[in-house]
Amino acid sequence: MKTERFELRGEQIVLDQLLKAAGFADSGGQAHAMTVAGEVSVDGKTELRKRAKLRAGQVVCALGRCVRLFAGEDAGQ
Repeated sequence: MKTERFELRGEQIVLDQLLKAAGFADSGGQAHAMTVAGEVSVDGKTELRKRAKLRAGQVVCALGRCVRLFAGEDAGQ
């Protein structure tokens, strides 16, 4: 499975926001439901916390897709 690239705008992003921004979910409600149902993994482990904070280097997978988080140009500012 090919891993896509996702550029962070800051140092971190909350899981439910990432799921929406990366196109895994159409809404916050759908993102929450996916997480609670155990359909999302972070670094190979099921993540049940919809507000988990994610940082550069982590890999998030759901619905047969994966994205790796990268620090954006303004990360850390």
